[in-house]
Amino acid sequence: MAESDRHLDQRLEQTIMSLLERRAATASICPSDAARSAYEGDDDGWRDLMEPVRRAAWRLVEAGKVEVTQAGRPAVKGETRGPIRIRRARR
Repeated sequence: MAESDRHLDQRLEQTIMSLLERRAATASICPSDAARSAYEGDDDGWRDLMEPVRRAAWRLVEAGKVEVTQAGRPAVKGETRGPIRIRRARR
């Protein structure tokens, strides 16, 4: 993996965690919230970050930091299709 890819991955993970830390413990975010926050332009280029944000969310799931949900229930990687949400892992 290229250094720039690793940097982007880390930045997206940090963006997800930062957005969640600023919300109530039970709140969730949409991946687009993280993509828009991480994108440095003012056009709709944030859309190109959607898939990298989803991958970052799944890495954070593996690390035990967040849960990915669909229709309010925890989702399983590889079985999700359509909209997802990201929330802090339940302790």
